[in-house]
Amino acid sequence: MLVYLLSETGRQLFEGDIILPVSIRNALRNNSYRWKFPIPYILADNLNAKGVVLQAFDMFRLKSCIDFKPYEGEQTYLKFEKLDGCWSYVGDLQRGQTVSIGERCDYKAIVEHELLHALGFYHEQSRTDRDDYVQIWWDEIIEGFAYAFDKYNDSFLDDLNTPYDYESVLHYGPYSFNINSNIPSITTKIPEFNEIIGQRLDLSRIDLLKLNRMYNCTSSLTFLDQCSFEYINICGMVQSGQDDADWDHTLGKSGEEDHTLLGNCAGYFMRFDTELGHAGQAALLESRILYPRRKEKCLQFFYRLNGSPQDKLVIWVKKDDGTGNVRRMEKLHTITADGEHHWKLANIPFSVQTKFRYGFQGIRGDPATSAGGIAIDDTSLTETNCPTNIWHIRNFTSLFNRTSKGDYITSPVFYSSEGYAFALQLYPHGRNSSPYVNYMGITFHLCSSQNDGLLEWPAGHRQVILSALDQDPDVIRRMSLSLSFTTDPKQQICPACRNDTLQWDKPSITGSFSSACNCYMSPGVGWNTFLTHRELHWKKFLKNDDLFIFADFEGTQRVHCDDPESLQVAKGCENQAFLEGFLPASSQKQTNKQENHTVLVFIPAENGNTFETTKALAEWESCFP
Repeated sequence: MLVYLLSETGRQLFEGDIILPVSIRNALRNNSYRWKFPIPYILADNLNAKGVVLQAFDMFRLKSCIDFKPYEGEQTYLKFEKLDGCWSYVGDLQRGQTVSIGERCDYKAIVEHELLHALGFYHEQSRTDRDDYVQIWWDEIIEGFAYAFDKYNDSFLDDLNTPYDYESVLHYGPYSFNINSNIPSITTKIPEFNEIIGQRLDLSRIDLLKLNRMYNCTSSLTFLDQCSFEYINICGMVQSGQDDADWDHTLGKSGEEDHTLLGNCAGYFMRFDTELGHAGQAALLESRILYPRRKEKCLQFFYRLNGSPQDKLVIWVKKDDGTGNVRRMEKLHTITADGEHHWKLANIPFSVQTKFRYGFQGIRGDPATSAGGIAIDDTSLTETNCPTNIWHIRNFTSLFNRTSKGDYITSPVFYSSEGYAFALQLYPHGRNSSPYVNYMGITFHLCSSQNDGLLEWPAGHRQVILSALDQDPDVIRRMSLSLSFTTDPKQQICPACRNDTLQWDKPSITGSFSSACNCYMSPGVGWNTFLTHRELHWKKFLKNDDLFIFADFEGTQRVHCDDPESLQVAKGCENQAFLEGFLPASSQKQTNKQENHTVLVFIPAENGNTFETTKALAEWESCFP
């Protein structure tokens, strides 16, 4: 017998976030419930997570062959709405169906979770063999909710010949449906995974394995190339025969480690020696010929310049010249030495629609003053948008050990493409008023600038996306954290205080002067539960003691997404990232135990110590033009 959870509106939810049709069948065992690609979608007007849904689409395109398209009158489709909570049907019902992305659900990993249900997957702990891996504490489950922990036999669920996945984005957290907030309802047989189950970072490696097996995916839609240079074939890259020198395939050593393994064991990288030869000599390392599917590209790589101050690293793209020969050169960006000898991250956006190569050209500055060279490692090329601002926080362990709860560091000022200035504040041990332990907090602040007289105020309908980078060299396996919200032009700073000042008005009106930026900073909006201290080390968020946070604040184009019943086309929704609504400041319940959802909070100023972002602690690198 199946028992259902009733939502706030009385909707019957199976396993907490699944809607079952009247005829209950398992999409995993019935091919008629498989989707055909691309999947048509509709973003309802009441949805305040449009940009997050599109971000989740991009992750599926990057890591699988799953694709989506705006609705054009098809019989079957997914309609994303803001209803009562986070839930989905399982599989393609062949008649169109709803995915609810409600309050506290508007995060990339939550949307991925519900999309996996829609694609045909149930929760991981529903597997037949789950009792070999987890312990269900039945006496600790809220009365009437034991059904949510049912397991099913092989005739109902197919594990697709994969091992049990503690890291699955579809796994319950330890406190799901629990009676006592301090006593778990589910624990792992391997204790180290008790803090892992219920993760909401991204799709796990086994999530992807099951997804790609189920849909017979053999390649990604937007992944083109990557190389960590661990093998002698250097991923098919070639040395130019028309220059003065070559790059060397170099084994890392103490003091000059590679980026992939960073001293854990010896790893390789590519190095151009600038101590030898003559000034102006160059070496070009080119990728294999690549064949694009989409226009936009993002080349990401780590680099280190520890030679002469005159050394240069130039990034090129070589395109088809129209005759089938790849030889038309275009310079993308030049990186010059700055006296800092550690690994840095570069993101180079470019566009190309014909076959091409990309290349790294090292140029010797002054060999007489060089004590090293130019190094590159962990390159990747995807057909996605590049992040626009990068906060590179160095020596994070030292910073962490020197700070206490309530202490924070402030980023340098970033600028959006529209000209809005903003900054971030990171609390390594959380805010003073946060009830959580072992969490980092983060806040977003608008900053005053000389552009303010030209900009639209209040700065509403703009999407904030903050991401912590998992530095795994394999971009497919990365599980980066990404949280986002969209600014509401009507949101007041403190409605309960009878203060009608708008949250997103000019910082000179809403905020106070800060010596950190020599500007006015608006009150912060952000998260008490940005990233756990364990997650910092569980995945590769910290590498070479560096933490990278991407920050975007971009205007969104509001496009009407019509209901299927109206049979109007909604092609424009692919580029739509307009979200409506905002979590009220009075919401103090910041974590939903059932799914470990993160909650956006308004954060007033606190009296913690400010640790200024100097080069000894953190640095900023903008996206290279």
